[in-house]
Amino acid sequence: MMADKAKVVRLLKTARGQLDGILRMVEEDRYCVDISNQILATESVLRKTNKEIIRAHMASCVKEAFQQGGQNEQEKIDEILAILDKLSKME
Repeated sequence: MMADKAKVVRLLKTARGQLDGILRMVEEDRYCVDISNQILATESVLRKTNKEIIRAHMASCVKEAFQQGGQNEQEKIDEILAILDKLSKME
């Protein structure tokens, strides 16, 4: 992985902490809207993490594939298109 590992780890630990908090909120029968807001916040952190990983992938692996040329270029394009397809299907 070529992304800033420290940044990715920090973001994932933040999301994990938020998930633990959401679980406590559910177990404590907290207000639904408060739980929903925390879920949205966690999703935002995960999206930010994914964006960092994809950015680094494009800046390193994809860039390298295009510099080297050949069949690897199409593989990298297909990978990015598959990710974009998944992102477009998310609510």
